[in-house]
Amino acid sequence: MRKLLLASAAMLGATGVAMAQTPSPYAPTQGMMMMPGNPAPPSSSFDAMNAEGSPGTYIGAAGYNKLAVPAPGTIVIHLGGKVEVDMAAQWSTNNQVTTSGGIPAGKANTWAFGSFMRLYPGVDGMATNGLRYGASIELRENFPGSSAQATPALSAAPSGSAYSSGQTVFVRRAFTYLASDYVGIVRFGNSDGVIGLFDNCIFSAQCWDAGAGNFNGGPLQGEGATGATAVPFAWLAQAGAEYGNTKITYLSPQFFGLDFGVQFAPGMNNGNSGCTTAGITTTVVATTTGTPAQDCASLTSGADPTRWYNQVGVGARYQGAFGPLALGAYAYYEAASKNVAYAAPVSFARGGAGNQFDNLSFVSAAAYAAFDTGMGKVTYSVDYIGGALNGQLAMRPTGGAPEHAVVTGLLYTNGPITLGAEAGLVESQGSNSLTSVSQRHEFEVAFGGNYNLAPGLYLVGEYMYNYRHQGGFDFIANGNGAGSSGAGTAGFKAGLTRDAHGQGIMFSTVVNW
Repeated sequence: MRKLLLASAAMLGATGVAMAQTPSPYAPTQGMMMMPGNPAPPSSSFDAMNAEGSPGTYIGAAGYNKLAVPAPGTIVIHLGGKVEVDMAAQWSTNNQVTTSGGIPAGKANTWAFGSFMRLYPGVDGMATNGLRYGASIELRENFPGSSAQATPALSAAPSGSAYSSGQTVFVRRAFTYLASDYVGIVRFGNSDGVIGLFDNCIFSAQCWDAGAGNFNGGPLQGEGATGATAVPFAWLAQAGAEYGNTKITYLSPQFFGLDFGVQFAPGMNNGNSGCTTAGITTTVVATTTGTPAQDCASLTSGADPTRWYNQVGVGARYQGAFGPLALGAYAYYEAASKNVAYAAPVSFARGGAGNQFDNLSFVSAAAYAAFDTGMGKVTYSVDYIGGALNGQLAMRPTGGAPEHAVVTGLLYTNGPITLGAEAGLVESQGSNSLTSVSQRHEFEVAFGGNYNLAPGLYLVGEYMYNYRHQGGFDFIANGNGAGSSGAGTAGFKAGLTRDAHGQGIMFSTVVNW
């Protein structure tokens, strides 16, 4: 019996070593393979025509990255995940608030700890005729104090148990796909559009923090440089404003390094959040006259002029390698129609609180160059977005300044070490009611890196600084500054201006699988 047990243990050990060293893509074990953890869990368990290879490679290919591939007539189940713990120290204009008389009213702790989890369940299948198909979901942890979750009552200090029991899990992505190596891939549902599929992080310089997020709603923006000091992520790649609505997205196969993509979405909504089938004047009336309410996402006219609809985008990308040099670039254009306000139009000019907007219309263009020095890979990237938009995928008020935003960065990878630095500059209209009076200027910089201590385990360090300014706008109160007068008239006077700036340093442990 003892000999049988020893032989069985040796056989299991040999099998484990073989799988770890030479994983066969055609022999998945319950959809799981022993392999290094991805630096950021994928939002799709299958990204044919868009795989980016190992970290620091960034060469598109008709491949499957490191994920198990289904054999014809089979389906593979994936369950990826992320657990992150952040320890930050932050200093900002929001750290201390005062009364109108200048008396201190409250002060925030310099230290902020946080943690969260994400789950990435998905299935990949292959029909016997070679058709690839599947579905993917991204689940995230929601927190008390967010827009969707009430904060526990503060009549007495709530315990950690009160906070954790108020947390929920919500769906961030949910889509199906059909794919062929010769035709391309089509996604249906809550999914990344063309920008998100073209740029998994490299063009917008987001590849150096093991998926912690940096400028794109990272922990130092949520826990450190909080609230008014956080600059919205205008470049859209992997941003919720870009992938959150329900859409159809097509990505072609690559031909000599070139591919293209198109997308369409009827509105800004997702899931089943459109109007009722009985009509827009049944349960969503805002007044006794039957005017559609603002929460009817399918409106093309109505009470909310800030909504856009019929979003269409098209773009092309090139990626190629020339010895130790890898190059990539893409160009993309997007447009959407504006929701026409039912009320009499009022101009935003001279500070009016009006309801006129321009149709959404912008371009996004980016490029990178990566060079393998033999002692690590160095990548420089630059990403631009601009046109008739305001902030993060919002329509520009009529008469407002066009948006121009640039983010650029350097990335260095060498074995388990990844270092990065990035800087972003955003010029936009900002406050709608300050149209023709002032425009917004925002700047941010961050640097740091991660160390891959073990498969799937990353130690992350990061520093970030954010700065925001607009004449006549009070970022601390999040509105036009006190003393504004003459709204809508030639005598408009910009009120008190209070800029927002914040900085922080963070250390994190991240486990991706």
